[in-house]
Amino acid sequence: MIWELDSVSVRFGEVQAVDDASLEISSGELVVILGPSGCGKSTMLRVVAGLQAPDLGRVLIDGSNAAALPPHQRSIGLMFQQHTLFPHYDVAGNVEFGLRMAGLGSSRRQSRVSELLALVGLDGFEARDVATLSGGEAQRVALARSLAPNPALLLLDEPFGSLDRSLRDRLTDELPGVLSEAGTTALHVTHDHDEAFSLADRLVVMDRGRILRVGPPDEVWADPRTVAVAEFLGHTNIVRTGSHREVIRRDAATVAADGELEGTVIVSRFRGDHHDLDVATALGRLRFRVDQPLTADESVRLRIDPNRVARLDPFTPCD
Repeated sequence: MIWELDSVSVRFGEVQAVDDASLEISSGELVVILGPSGCGKSTMLRVVAGLQAPDLGRVLIDGSNAAALPPHQRSIGLMFQQHTLFPHYDVAGNVEFGLRMAGLGSSRRQSRVSELLALVGLDGFEARDVATLSGGEAQRVALARSLAPNPALLLLDEPFGSLDRSLRDRLTDELPGVLSEAGTTALHVTHDHDEAFSLADRLVVMDRGRILRVGPPDEVWADPRTVAVAEFLGHTNIVRTGSHREVIRRDAATVAADGELEGTVIVSRFRGDHHDLDVATALGRLRFRVDQPLTADESVRLRIDPNRVARLDPFTPCD
């Protein structure tokens, strides 16, 4: 199946939550929308789900307008940051909830619950009281519950946002394999850069209701296209060369006697396997990751790898 947002706009009073957004999600993809809080990414998710009607534009499923389809007829699963497990059900009862609503028989429900709990690493947890679960276990149960009805598309809205960093990283590592094994397409929204880059087959960068950049994560990082995307992704070396702007990646520089960029070290910080170098140059203050230690006020020449420099859109406001 293919889901498509076609020139979708949503306004809440004076706020343009989504502004002329178009996006296609193909079967088997894990698409991640990355953006700051309030950028419109959760509203986009709600539009796909049928929980929010667009003011303009269409949602298409396999080319057909889905406007008349309520959420329960869109073959969509939902998982949110607040997993809200049902406290009066045990783990099995939570996972099989959607299956009961669909009228599946007891033996088929039990088989599906066992299959999904094994898939999310909770084999044997069927009878556990949900009040005894850790945060990570509860999120796994919520994921299993979302996958139980075998949705064609799973929508995940900041699902790991309430977890500590180590647990978030662990579940981020596991999620693509779980989705692949289940054969589920997913649209995931987050404000966390590490999570987005780790998960995405295709990354969508949003801000102020607009989609700014779409592509494989490595391509988006290497070629952000605009100053806005470069700054949001954390690129610090945005320089003006002639009539245009460029972004120089922090890993673009090598200390070399014949380097074309000359500068003076402002500070060098040891980071274990590299040194963070701040250097004053004719292009401004730049930051690089280099192999060798340097000292403040030391003169340095740097060779810049042209493959790690990207030109930015000249029509994007820079100042």
